[in-house]
Amino acid sequence: MNSAKNDSINAGAQALHRFAMVCAIATFILIFVGGLVTSTGSALAVPDWPLAYGRLVPKLVGGVRFEYGHRVAAGVVVMLTIILALWTGMVERRSWVRKTAFAAAAIIVVQAILGGITVLYLLPLPVAVAHAGTAQALVCVMVAMALFTNPHFGSGRQLEPDGGRPRLAVLATLTTAVIYLQILIGAVMRHLGAGLAIPDFPTSFGHLTPPFVSVAIDVNFAHRCGAVVVSIMILWTVTRVFRRYRERPELTHPALLLIVLLLTQVTLGALTIWSGRAVILTTTHVAVGAAVLATSLALTIRIRELGGLALRAEAAKVPSPISPTMERKVTV
Repeated sequence: MNSAKNDSINAGAQALHRFAMVCAIATFILIFVGGLVTSTGSALAVPDWPLAYGRLVPKLVGGVRFEYGHRVAAGVVVMLTIILALWTGMVERRSWVRKTAFAAAAIIVVQAILGGITVLYLLPLPVAVAHAGTAQALVCVMVAMALFTNPHFGSGRQLEPDGGRPRLAVLATLTTAVIYLQILIGAVMRHLGAGLAIPDFPTSFGHLTPPFVSVAIDVNFAHRCGAVVVSIMILWTVTRVFRRYRERPELTHPALLLIVLLLTQVTLGALTIWSGRAVILTTTHVAVGAAVLATSLALTIRIRELGGLALRAEAAKVPSPISPTMERKVTV
């Protein structure tokens, strides 16, 4: 009877995990669809919100197809996220996993409100960038949920002590934070229309640095410098993973994926400029940026997960500060 009960619990956990993965994939698709809206200049193709030209379904012509498609995709992700939060709240015993699911629901609500404000107030830059930032935050939370709900999460073989400085967990966390900051700078650049403010690559107006005569050029060059910093941080993190844990595929696989995505992203950035911001290349650049962030976060969580096992195991070996002899004396 206990075996049947355990099988039922395992099946329920697997189902929640699969649904969390569906939510993560749907969120990634939403990022791509949202990128299409900006790449095609369709952000104000539907001037009202939450309706579209006063209707539930407008005529799908021109840029309306992209903007309305984005709203439909967002609506699907909203429903999926709320279901995930309710399902997790009902069956998940770990409070921090429940809080993560509720955070996802809160973020998607804020995201929807910011999207509406962006339309109603004609794309104010701070709101548009905040809208992009919360979208990337939602990707992060969904990836975390997909990992946390895995029935095998926290059951892997513990990591051996790292010994490097900074600790690998800290380095991976910093790398993820730098990637997120770079994406925000990219969002500012996109919403400023500054993607081609510097029209050549890898040089800037034929030189190492451009003439800083406009905000658009400043932001564009900051994004390029950010790409260099991100590349250094990713290479540093991946090198540390392979130097210390090359026999641990649960770390080396996401690390390899991170390198592949980085190379792809740099290539897409160059092609975006050389093509004059071709729609598909520009949008794919946005989507792959989200994939880089998600992969770095997944690697960070895995490092911290397995490192936490090591810390708990080490704590279990710490002897009591009171020796058995002293304990007997105290008892007497």
